[in-house]
Amino acid sequence: MKQEIKRIILVLVGLCLAFISLIVYISFFQVFKATTVKNNSYNKRLWINEESILRGSFLDRNGKTLVYSEKKDSSYERHYLYGRLYSHIIGYSYREYGKAGLELQYNNQLLNISENAAINELKNLVSPTTEGNNIKITIDHELQTKARNLLKGKKGSIIAMNPVNGEVYAMVSLPDFDVNRIKEDWKTITERPDSPLINRATQGLYEPGSVFKVITTAAFLEDEDMDITYDCTGTANVGGYEFTDYNKKAHGSLDLKRALAESCNTYFTTKSVEVGKDLIGNTADKFMLNNKIPFDLPVKNSQFPYKGLLDKTELAAAAIGQGKVLVTPLNMAMVASGIANGGQVVKPILVKEVLSKDGKVLKTNTTEILSLATDPINANLIKEMMVEAVNSGTGTRARIKNVKVAGKTGTAETSSGKSHAWFIGFAPADEPKVAVAVVLEEENSTGGTAAAPMARDIMLHVINNINE
Repeated sequence: MKQEIKRIILVLVGLCLAFISLIVYISFFQVFKATTVKNNSYNKRLWINEESILRGSFLDRNGKTLVYSEKKDSSYERHYLYGRLYSHIIGYSYREYGKAGLELQYNNQLLNISENAAINELKNLVSPTTEGNNIKITIDHELQTKARNLLKGKKGSIIAMNPVNGEVYAMVSLPDFDVNRIKEDWKTITERPDSPLINRATQGLYEPGSVFKVITTAAFLEDEDMDITYDCTGTANVGGYEFTDYNKKAHGSLDLKRALAESCNTYFTTKSVEVGKDLIGNTADKFMLNNKIPFDLPVKNSQFPYKGLLDKTELAAAAIGQGKVLVTPLNMAMVASGIANGGQVVKPILVKEVLSKDGKVLKTNTTEILSLATDPINANLIKEMMVEAVNSGTGTRARIKNVKVAGKTGTAETSSGKSHAWFIGFAPADEPKVAVAVVLEEENSTGGTAAAPMARDIMLHVINNINE
């Protein structure tokens, strides 16, 4: 009898544990996984609403139609008017291949449906939704076209943004793909070794090279006890590793301003050890490295892993944008914007407004300050150093006649042996209208030679054609 009771108790305990485990699993799924599954671009339930709703259009900042839908027979057909140009921004929406880009991130707004399924059901009973909302993005179509033409035939990214309000004027990533030919080219696109589906502007992590010296300079200015003078011989030994300047050029006696203008590696490697990893790391944090950047598209976190083990040699390498430092082009555009904006780093904005079909503004993305990366006095000092870099340093090919330009070049060594070419900057320096970041992946050329001229053309276009 006792044995039977024990068996019954064991069975009951087992059933109770199984029941509790099921409740815990369902609760965990509902709380932590439901949104991910619901928003997965391959979730077939996402397409149920699309059978009866005219999906909203995408417009550029001037109201130019970029993407729209029209009824064809018993369904709706999506038209991408500029197949490649917005493949990484607007993305695509296909039943067979899911959704990507803003098509995915703003799916509910484009269909004019709520996140809450119960509310949708009630709404459809009272007044069924037949038309979605339109999305006006901050991109200037003409500048986007120009940026892609400048980058054509290369790998990399160009970003231009307003440093004061955060609006992104252009964001190009190459290689790209033709959204209109996804059905025909899907196998080729997904198997290409150069990864055309990746948005390099937000998802590409690159060694920044000397453009990172802008952040290092901001850290140096925080240390009032640092001796800003230095005698450059072209080489410097840090922790047993020899760092060299470009072509081992000896710059002689120079201060911080000239060191940034000439992009003197040995100055920054030597001084970084003096100020320490925490000061440089904390400054990098304030420029949004190691932080999640709020944006209308997913952004990978840039990395400056100073909180772990970082010896003198690794710190010296990081101070010049090598070693363990990796950044996204978007983050570096924000660094340039932060200096242009008196030290304030603003949230980048890609979607300007959500509009109803009759043109009513339903939502506006407004400017938000993310961080005070450096104080206005130091930001102004760095600005003047960047102006010097363009006037007489490594960035002379970014000069614009009658316009004061601030900039910094970078040439980043990579494991492949082919260097990335970088340029970040802004113009006009005293009343900034545009900040830029250009990275040419494995260009095997210097930033001053390859990236600076592209940045100049982008800045000049904004100055002459975009008025806020």
